[in-house]
Amino acid sequence: RAVVRMAIFNKMKAYAIKEGYQGLVEGGENIEELQWSSVSNILQRGGTIIGTARCNEFREREGRLKAAQNLIKRGINNLAIIGGDGSLTGANIFKDEWKGLVKELVEKGRVTEEEVSHCSYLNVVGLVGSIDNDMCGTDMTIGTDSALHRIIEAVDCLTSTAASHQRSFV
Repeated sequence: RAVVRMAIFNKMKAYAIKEGYQGLVEGGENIEELQWSSVSNILQRGGTIIGTARCNEFREREGRLKAAQNLIKRGINNLAIIGGDGSLTGANIFKDEWKGLVKELVEKGRVTEEEVSHCSYLNVVGLVGSIDNDMCGTDMTIGTDSALHRIIEAVDCLTSTAASHQRSFV
């Protein structure tokens, strides 16, 4: 929500890539432009509104080549990656390979020089998002706070129910 709203506030377009790297590789309707209202009423919801998926294809260069092509065709060269170790490692590899991927796409005629002129570089920001809270160097990851609050709410509900029945619950 914050990424989308800051992008729009700064007169940039914001896109959601549904199902993470899987959606980036598949492209098409998986890459959707977002509006201010697209992220309204989501603060109280846990998880992600755009989904998540493991993507073995993105682990291979050909998959990253498809992903790069989909970004270039949309004129996207800035990514905010929210995820754990696998997502952030994938983002780092993608950024490191970007110039080579772009060159290969041009050589194969899959993108034009004009399209590439807007996407000659790739900016990536990584945000640690995991309910596991197991990323080295972080105090609390995105998702941990939401998960802990849901647990506390559930325990509070059970506690009041147990008290009203004068019982203990295990």
